Amino acid sequence: MTGRNLNFKHRVAVVGAGLTLFRSRMLETPQELAWLAAKQALDEAGLTLKDIDCVVIGSAPDAFDGVHMKGEYLADGAGGVKKPTVRVFVGGATGVFVPIAAWWHVASGLCKKVLAVAEEKMSHAAKPHTQYVFRYIWDPIVEKPLNPNLIWIFAMEMHRYMHKCGVKKEDIALVSVKNKRNACGHPSAQLCMPNVTVDDVLKSEVLVWPVQLLDISPTSDGAAAVVLASEEEARRITDTPVWVKGIGWTLDTTHWTNRDLAYPEYVRRAAEMAYRMAGIDNPRKQIDVAEPYDPFDYKELHHMEGLGLAKKCEAPVLTREGVTQRDGDLPINPSGGLLGVGNPIAAAGLMKVAEIFWQIRGEAGARQVKKPVYTGLAQAWGDLMQAGTVIVMGI
Repeated sequence: MTGRNLNFKHRVAVVGAGLTLFRSRMLETPQELAWLAAKQALDEAGLTLKDIDCVVIGSAPDAFDGVHMKGEYLADGAGGVKKPTVRVFVGGATGVFVPIAAWWHVASGLCKKVLAVAEEKMSHAAKPHTQYVFRYIWDPIVEKPLNPNLIWIFAMEMHRYMHKCGVKKEDIALVSVKNKRNACGHPSAQLCMPNVTVDDVLKSEVLVWPVQLLDISPTSDGAAAVVLASEEEARRITDTPVWVKGIGWTLDTTHWTNRDLAYPEYVRRAAEMAYRMAGIDNPRKQIDVAEPYDPFDYKELHHMEGLGLAKKCEAPVLTREGVTQRDGDLPINPSGGLLGVGNPIAAAGLMKVAEIFWQIRGEAGARQVKKPVYTGLAQAWGDLMQAGTVIVMGI
């Protein structure tokens, strides 16, 4: 079988998904969180661990769980013991990269059924705040002497986007309000804020201008899982498989000083790869619902434009006009996204893949969008803020 830019042997479908609660501090161990999500995904597919051929594990920096070699550490909980098991890691982009790696296993014919699990326990990270984990990601000569942190970099990116596109802070705050309200329909959500307003966002604590407290997703513990299967197995398992139509990933330069801070080139290239494979040439019309990565409110707008769901500098306009609401023409982050459901880094991206799976099957409950869903998209972003991962799914 030949995609437009990839050769592969087998069609691949998602047949089950699972998700733990997302909370600032969960009492379960990392392995227990991984198993809770994995068990739910297996149950939804009507499978047991004995039915699984291969396992893919995803997690962000080792320091988040307080241990090194997290793939091996999580293997017991993720069902990977005595099976072909691999861990993938591209920082925040990991959550979407996990099902992409699972797709390789099935599409190549190597495995028929793969369990893909992503976990993060950020409450175990460096004290007094998880930001301390990132002290060691900077170039030791060019960047480290400036003693930067991630919010510092994001503030520059947000400021640049606002300046180049003429975006008001009020328009960006609308994203935070939308997603924190949407999260009230999600059983795993950490931040349900049904009455939050733009004024609340604008009056929240300034961290590094223009980034304020309610512009940012919370730190979280949690896990997510999906089961992928070959076409033959998927049709045997369920009458409603959700097909993986396209996958894409890209790395931009690690030097943020060399990137266009107003436009996410890493997402554009990853999306184009996925769209070629899925046969999509007009994403604004052909994507029914999307879950772009939103650790900050401005990043939802940034990523919508990189995904081609809006023209450059148009995403704030679509947001202001209600197009991206759950009952809008192009629902964006109906789950509540990272801003509302929470942000256990690697698990957050896979939560988005699970949301698209449930939206396409019409099983999203109170979060179900108010239009027919045939094709959906999930996207994540990470590493040194330059990795883009995209997955397109459909019936």
